[in-house]
Amino acid sequence: MEGRYAQLVQRLNEVQDISGAVGILAWDQRTKMPEGGSGARADQLSTLVRLSFERFTADEIGVLLDELRDWGESLDYDSDEASLLRITRRDYEKARRVPLDLRAEMARTAAIAEPVWREARRKSDFELFRPYLERAVELKKQYIECFQPVDEPYDALLDDYEPGMKTAEVRAVFDELKAGLVPLVAEIAERADAVDDSSLTGEFPLAGQEKLEGEILRAFGFLESEWRLDETVHPFASRGGPHDVRLTTNHHADNLTSLFACMHEFGHGLYEFQVDHALYRTPLGRGASLGVHESQSRMWENMIGRSRPFWEHYFDTARNAFPGRFDGLDAEGFYRAANRVRPSLIRIHADECTYNLHIILRFELEQDLVSGRLAPADAREAWDAKVEEYLGIDVPDVADGVLQDMHWSGGSIGYFPTYALGNVISGQLWERIRRELPDLDEQTRAGEFGALREWLRENVHRHGRKYMPGELLERVVGGGLDPQPLLAYLREKFGAIYGL
Repeated sequence: MEGRYAQLVQRLNEVQDISGAVGILAWDQRTKMPEGGSGARADQLSTLVRLSFERFTADEIGVLLDELRDWGESLDYDSDEASLLRITRRDYEKARRVPLDLRAEMARTAAIAEPVWREARRKSDFELFRPYLERAVELKKQYIECFQPVDEPYDALLDDYEPGMKTAEVRAVFDELKAGLVPLVAEIAERADAVDDSSLTGEFPLAGQEKLEGEILRAFGFLESEWRLDETVHPFASRGGPHDVRLTTNHHADNLTSLFACMHEFGHGLYEFQVDHALYRTPLGRGASLGVHESQSRMWENMIGRSRPFWEHYFDTARNAFPGRFDGLDAEGFYRAANRVRPSLIRIHADECTYNLHIILRFELEQDLVSGRLAPADAREAWDAKVEEYLGIDVPDVADGVLQDMHWSGGSIGYFPTYALGNVISGQLWERIRRELPDLDEQTRAGEFGALREWLRENVHRHGRKYMPGELLERVVGGGLDPQPLLAYLREKFGAIYGL
């Protein structure tokens, strides 16, 4: 059987190589490619997605999986071989349900829609993007049909990003989050003046931002020889290979949001970087799910990057990067400013307390779109209504409203819930990390992050996709999704800041 297993791995290596090329082309499209290249890039991506899909769903893969079934079940469950056969079979059976033409059309439509979304956002013109949203939703409805029967239409889309997760489970977690967050945000609002964040707006020269980001990222684990950082409209992270991690950010001359975006994307990049290299070029060689992935980015951005010990160490570095900018401010003041709670329009700039409300409203809108309860043409009005309901603010234009995120242009409906699920998972992981690394605050205060990186590598990162996300969480924290650790963390942190 080892010979047949080797044949399967060789075929899977080829599929992953094609997928890797797709990732590099997508990275280039979002960072370096001139806008005029979008048409050709759409054709290239469509062709490569088709080739990858054809190779992965070929009958020969199914024959090999069938021949290896008994052999795989006889192996140790935790072995790379048993895990590869288990996960590949699930991926294969799911992929075989989707017609090749539909898969290629989804990739082509996404590649064409993204530059239109950028222009529509720049012009704050929903009607310019509306036909592309309508097409994306229609394609997703066709995709859902491939997986009937499902308990809810949205289940088929959610499973692409959170394997094994059901819409009803997410809804229950989000309801519990809302029950804890809404009163906390209301309490904070009554003491809004207790925190002054004016020091984080003003003039921040690009050179100073890059200097500060560079020092922090290198301390985190950014290696110049194997990582890079580039500019883009909507920050993301990707990997071109085991020694090729690509982070992106979006600088603004009047604030430091790029700094926290860099920390966030570092968390994603570190996860990919620390997956066991033996799993590279196989279906196991990436993160377990987008929710688990997001737990890593939110941890580095917020639980480390917005912590008091962190700024007790890095405040002088920030002051040196922007001479005179923080005169009269100390580390405690900077820490409090970085944790100001204020309902805002833009998801990626939202504070820790209100962020999940941004996700919940998107989760609800997406369910309505794919079920037919909401027409894409009415998405703008529905968006504005939910922002007012959950965040209590008016949306002045579509650039800061329904067009602020790139996800729908890429057809990534079902993706948004993973952000809040990542916050929940980060709370559960953080609770265990604090028990097992009791001197973490002291290490952070000294600018040392090696022990945290190693804990994450050993317990989460190295496994890649060997386990389903729910199974991985059970192994690491001893239970399933539980929003209570996150809520406890938020209440303790912001209760202290705001004197609740």
